Amino acid sequence: MEQKESHLRSIIKGLTWRVIATSTIIAIAYFKTGDISFALELGAIEFVIKLIVYYLHERAWQAVPRGGVRKMFGIKKK
Repeated sequence: MEQKESHLRSIIKGLTWRVIATSTIIAIAYFKTGDISFALELGAIEFVIKLIVYYLHERAWQAVPRGGVRKMFGIKKK
């Protein structure tokens, strides 16, 4: 029986990735503008929006049966 990711696991994966990615965008914005306030504001907006998009992406992939992509492209499992 195939095991799917839980909603909680998708959320935790999204959160941990967002912390890494948001730290990067904050650093880039700060080095580009020199304005920490702007960098943090941009990071906060980016964090929320991209967390939602990531979660929806993960859930959409859960709707694709395992092996479905290979089957769609005619790729045989090795």
